[in-house]
Amino acid sequence: MSDSWKVTLPCTRAEAEAIDASDDLGLYPPPVLMTCELTPDDASDWQLEAYFEGKPSAATLKTIRALVPSAAQHKARPERIVDADWVTMSQAGLAPVTAGRFFVHTASNATKTPPGMRAFQIEASRAFGTGHHDTTSGCLTMLDELRRSGVQVRNLIDIGTGTGLLGFAAMHLWPNAYATASDIDPASIAVTAENAAINGVAIGKYRGQMALATAPGLQHPLLIARAPYDLVIANILAGPLIALAPSIGMAVAPGGILVLAGLLTSQAANVVAAYRRQGLVPVGRITMGDWPTLMLRKRRRYGQDRVSRQGPPMPDTPNFGSW
Repeated sequence: MSDSWKVTLPCTRAEAEAIDASDDLGLYPPPVLMTCELTPDDASDWQLEAYFEGKPSAATLKTIRALVPSAAQHKARPERIVDADWVTMSQAGLAPVTAGRFFVHTASNATKTPPGMRAFQIEASRAFGTGHHDTTSGCLTMLDELRRSGVQVRNLIDIGTGTGLLGFAAMHLWPNAYATASDIDPASIAVTAENAAINGVAIGKYRGQMALATAPGLQHPLLIARAPYDLVIANILAGPLIALAPSIGMAVAPGGILVLAGLLTSQAANVVAAYRRQGLVPVGRITMGDWPTLMLRKRRRYGQDRVSRQGPPMPDTPNFGSW
């Protein structure tokens, strides 16, 4: 018999957006956290659900309550879920997502893949990016439109990869490209490797394989050595996107494409302004709810030529030196 428990607390939209499923709360085993909007367009009427394997202690409840200060007057009452798998329950409401030519599902809702679509099995787990958030769906749709418009990619990177989904999708669209995925969270890179095995994506350093790196932004020898990229995907948050604009802008090849997401509509102007200063201009936009996905192109011959320092070439891999 399972010993699964659930705690439900009201919250605000701001609190829900601030909760990161990949954050280390210092709890073991870690709970599964889910947020949802109860009343459309009411920023004050959201809900947090926390699922536990075992009855949560008073200290655990205190940690969960700290995530939603607006619920200070509400008691956190653990409810036992009899004969239930807490992971399956947490994913039961995640219906398959269709975005562009991609069909994203969890193991618990796997169904027949629609004709002509590429299916990816991505579980809700330690990393963000199941395809159910508008930012991820927007990126999938944007990538599909890029491919349909005839854009060719030979070297791509997914910064802040989360579950690896966007990198996997780009590899499907451009199967002969060099592909790299990075994240600041080591857990995300571990999850990406697991998802790659589930979805038949090869990990490695050659064409048609994905190279992985744990790094803040582009601060990793592998990421620098492989630059510049003719496709950069960055689905993170507005603040980090602005802070990383100089290094991301430098990593985009002249004429290359940058896909940005993780920002709200109200933040788009500031994000675009940060990248304009790096020689990138907006050329496309997809908005889902309050979450826009931006496409920018880097001007050719912008600024000084990038300084490179060539090292011994690796077999059949890009070698662009470093900046």
